[in-house]
Amino acid sequence: MEYVQPPAGTLTTSLAALAAGVRPATIRDWVRRGILTRCGGTPLRPLYRVEDVQAARAASKPHSGNRRKANAA
Repeated sequence: MEYVQPPAGTLTTSLAALAAGVRPATIRDWVRRGILTRCGGTPLRPLYRVEDVQAARAASKPHSGNRRKANAA
């Protein structure tokens, strides 16, 4: 079931990604990592609160500094 328009104050995965400026896969990754929680919907069509998406965007940080450097030997 695809929502014509999600309930007020909620976003689908695609809309959440658009609002956060990330890809939908990133939204799903945030859920897997516990940064973002679903507030309803179905297992295949989850919904997220707008406030939760904004908080997850602020909480997520790029991890480029944690990558190992390859040996030049």
